[in-house]
Amino acid sequence: MLQLFILWFGLFHPFYVSVTEINHNPKTHAVEVSCRMFYDDLERALEKDNKVPLNIVRPADKAQLNRFINEYVKKHLSIKADGKLLNLSYVGYEIQEDGAWAYFEVKGISTVKKIDIHDDLLNAQHAEQINMLHVTVGGQRKSTKLDAPDADTSFSF
Repeated sequence: MLQLFILWFGLFHPFYVSVTEINHNPKTHAVEVSCRMFYDDLERALEKDNKVPLNIVRPADKAQLNRFINEYVKKHLSIKADGKLLNLSYVGYEIQEDGAWAYFEVKGISTVKKIDIHDDLLNAQHAEQINMLHVTVGGQRKSTKLDAPDADTSFSF
């Protein structure tokens, strides 16, 4: 009976999770960042911020949508490498199943010893938001999760 209740609860109780992957690529001297959010949650956040109806899957104006995604992520995700704020360069986005992946990179980063992150993606949308972070430097991967309203963490390598 308990398993049936847990299954039923899981089916009807939505969960709110984003995943941000940060990878230092020593060959290209770049920090590569990808953020995955449920596209409907991202779409609602962008509509709220920009006060226009949007369709992320089939955008009427893809250039405008790219600008909105770029601005939103940069407003809610900041990364410092060894104390220096990284200027994220937007690469683009894609839809995979129910998620939207937004991609960024920062060139000219030859080494990284410490990463400080502020991530409050979608926290304003959902009080239950969870933001997962995976950071890879020198082949070493470290992860954590931030439960809203928590938004700050650090990794040392």
